[in-house]
Amino acid sequence: MKKQLHLYYSGKVQGIGFRYTVLDIALGQNVCGWVKNLNDGRVEVLAEAQEDTLSVFLEQVNQHFSHYITDITVEWLPASGEFSDFGIKF
Repeated sequence: MKKQLHLYYSGKVQGIGFRYTVLDIALGQNVCGWVKNLNDGRVEVLAEAQEDTLSVFLEQVNQHFSHYITDITVEWLPASGEFSDFGIKF
């Protein structure tokens, strides 16, 4: 079943290639949605895919940036179906 994953990452998550790595991971997993930097220093991610795919996506992002992330807010929601690809919002 398709789900939506809404994430907020805190820590040293800006200026380290976080968004571009999340983009690469998402494209490799066929995840749709977006990633963007927030003015308060956090990074926000909205991702849609099959639930098991999103679990792998989440694990890969968390493993890759484990030394930089201090907190993650995770919210699982029903998929909206509004995304056809994954991109970086500026």
